[in-house]
Amino acid sequence: MTERATSEVPTGGPEETTSESAKLPTTEPSGEAAASESAGEEQTPMPQEPAPQAPAATKPAPASEDLPSAPLLLAVEDVSDSAVTVSWEPPERLGRLGLQGYVLELCREGASEWVPVNARPMMVTQQTLRNLALGDKFFLRVAAVSSAGAGPPAVLDQPVHIQKSIGLRGFGPLYLRSEIPQGGSPRTLPGALLPSSGLPSCPPPLRLPPMPPVSNPTAVLSLDSRFDAEAPKIRVPRHLRQTYIRQVGEAVNLQIPFQGNPKPQASWTHNGHALDSQRVSIRTGDQDSILFIRSAQRSDSGCYELTVRLEGLEAKAAIDILVIEKPGPPRSIRLLDVWGCNAALEWTPPQDTGNTDLLGYTVQKADKKTGQWFTVLERYHPTTCTVSDLIVGNSYSFRVFSENLCGLSASAAVTKELAHVQKADIAAKPKGFVERDFSEAPSFTQPLADHTSTPGYSTQLFCSVRASPKPKIIWMKNKMDIQGDPKYRALSEQGVCTLEIRKPSPFDSGVYTCKAVNVLGEASVDCRLEVKASATH
Repeated sequence: MTERATSEVPTGGPEETTSESAKLPTTEPSGEAAASESAGEEQTPMPQEPAPQAPAATKPAPASEDLPSAPLLLAVEDVSDSAVTVSWEPPERLGRLGLQGYVLELCREGASEWVPVNARPMMVTQQTLRNLALGDKFFLRVAAVSSAGAGPPAVLDQPVHIQKSIGLRGFGPLYLRSEIPQGGSPRTLPGALLPSSGLPSCPPPLRLPPMPPVSNPTAVLSLDSRFDAEAPKIRVPRHLRQTYIRQVGEAVNLQIPFQGNPKPQASWTHNGHALDSQRVSIRTGDQDSILFIRSAQRSDSGCYELTVRLEGLEAKAAIDILVIEKPGPPRSIRLLDVWGCNAALEWTPPQDTGNTDLLGYTVQKADKKTGQWFTVLERYHPTTCTVSDLIVGNSYSFRVFSENLCGLSASAAVTKELAHVQKADIAAKPKGFVERDFSEAPSFTQPLADHTSTPGYSTQLFCSVRASPKPKIIWMKNKMDIQGDPKYRALSEQGVCTLEIRKPSPFDSGVYTCKAVNVLGEASVDCRLEVKASATH
């Protein structure tokens, strides 16, 4: 299951009308730089532009049970000079028809049209937009989509601004801008570098060489290529910051983005040892590293550590993976005591818990007469329990399942002895009698009735049969057996036979037959079902 997607920003949007100088960020010179300039030169503060406001989103339609609510916690995870990563949480209400995915939309600043980033809904809660241009400023919003339509969107409060990031080794991102006069005299940028490691003092002012005369009084200073370096950094996705749980047989696909310039070297270890290349595949690109396991086994559990190295610097990130499966059944179960309408049970924990903690035990009882199992306790943690409200005169069997995150164990521990619930202080005095033979051939006490249905709405056919021993019920359509067809569901309880037809169509019209058969004979009843096609306008 993939929780992250990468998209390219659609081209288009309003044309940029501002000049090149308006696009560049402004840094006010410090007192030291102002003193180094000529005495008659004055610095005029740049007016602060008002904070941009998000474009007004279209007012959503009234809330409906079919539409999902707005996604939660929309936030920007990462911004670089050509990409931005956003994430969000699923909405509180998914809608009655279920969730099909999310649609991320972009609106450039100054425009009013929202352009979808992904044409179709995607079932991800994190998405990366790539191939962005420097100077882009835009808003983002995301909406949850169901088959009934898109719900109300969640909009970022502030626009995203793409700027050029220039880093020095050991220092954080640096944005430089300087006004160069016509004469091309050298300029000083005091205190422009801020060390990311928290050095006790800032480095001395950066001295730039004289610049040739230029016609444009405003320009961006370029640094030597040896300074265009970036310390390695790993950005672990949010869902991998806690233990990543998969079931046995499922695929493991981890995509870990990182940063660094020039391209760093990435390596993986499993519990401090090298990876098994026969089971684990690694693919490392310029901006991320992918770990893939086609079919996970319990031995793949452990701590996976990614190390990114770049010229003596390194960054590490640890990801815990837990591969689990269904637990084994309790090793043994024992009937301790029976008194009144109660029975006491005791069992021992399973030998195999499925490589994870148990959520508890499920206790079930079955009456000897019917043999049907009914749940008494669910996610019960102790290994002893008392089952109450047993019926006097009946005999019961008990069984216990183990349960973890994968579900109930494949089998259960069953008591070998029956719990007989006897009447208190009453001695049975059997009398001789001739047992009556209740055997009877099948006969329908309530036949099937002709029925008319509407396409797309499930319908049911009912009849009742009397027979001893219990007959076998066979349903047929136009004399053809329909047992096993997933479109039909047949039920038989206490002599009442029901056939449910899921979402019928005109093709399902015809004659339906219910046939009851036992060792003494057989009987059948028919009815006609008509599914009327909806009138077209």
